[in-house]
Amino acid sequence: MRAYELQEVDPEFEGLEEVERERPEPGPGEVLVRIEAASINYRDLAIAATEFGYPGESYPMIPLCDGAGDVVAVGENVERLEEGDSVVAPFFPEWVDGPGTPEKTKVATGGNRPGTLAEYAVFPAEGTPKMPESLDYAEAATLTCAGLTAWTALVEHGNLTAGESVLCLGTGGVSTFALQFADAMGARPIVTSSSDEKLERAAERGAETTINYEQTPEWHEPVLEATDGVGVDHVIEVGGAGTLERSLQAVTYNGEVHLIGVLADQEADVDPGPILQKASSVRGVSVGSRASFDRMARAIDETGIEPVVDKTFDFADAPEAYRYVWNGEHTGKVVIDV
Repeated sequence: MRAYELQEVDPEFEGLEEVERERPEPGPGEVLVRIEAASINYRDLAIAATEFGYPGESYPMIPLCDGAGDVVAVGENVERLEEGDSVVAPFFPEWVDGPGTPEKTKVATGGNRPGTLAEYAVFPAEGTPKMPESLDYAEAATLTCAGLTAWTALVEHGNLTAGESVLCLGTGGVSTFALQFADAMGARPIVTSSSDEKLERAAERGAETTINYEQTPEWHEPVLEATDGVGVDHVIEVGGAGTLERSLQAVTYNGEVHLIGVLADQEADVDPGPILQKASSVRGVSVGSRASFDRMARAIDETGIEPVVDKTFDFADAPEAYRYVWNGEHTGKVVIDV
């Protein structure tokens, strides 16, 4: 089968090479999936370009965690999936339900387990979710990491309700999904970006307030203005230390900061005072379980949400797709047609 391997860590992504591999076969409790589409997350860039990794990870490795396709073979003792089912790759294949634990999250697709940038992949049947019926392969291939992370933050952890306010930092995959979920559930989204063009697109997708953070470095101030000085109920915090202090200023009393990414300056100091003063919560979000994905899939089908696919690259152009995302040119998700 055709596949890509990461041969080594390289910030120019020269270590990403197309190769021929033997097609894997499913063992007991596993399914073989023919991958139709895959997509890229910042996490995948970090694995390829930095020393970020997972215990047990080794090179060469097949990268990417996002993918969608069809079950083409099943191993022994598989009951919930059958040949012909359209499925989505699981981020944590061993996390089926309940709270996350070290045991459930020790194996990660595209980390210490072969990923989706290949024509075929094997996954445990119990951990592999079915595709939402309303989506095509490219759209479904965006859900494994970014979609489920946004859903887990706002719905599974945050119990988002209509009328609440949600601050989405940036317009990448997680933040764009958070905007769409918030809008679909009757919440009030606020979006930041350094690009007016991206902010215009966010407004078209339901953002009630948009803020250019380069033009307004103290962006928490217009957030407070937009919420009558109260602050937002939820913050989708993808910057980390570099943006967390302003997020804490922007959140309301008893509000929640969902800590997801580390894109901004990680050397910044964070004053914990606002957490105490507002009795706010800062909670790390680590994707989610298959059961959480199933609930998200039903919501997508019921509401008609269409994941935002910024651009699709051919399989042969996978390194170019990596560079496109690395340069921050995208809104939403970037897909590779496998």
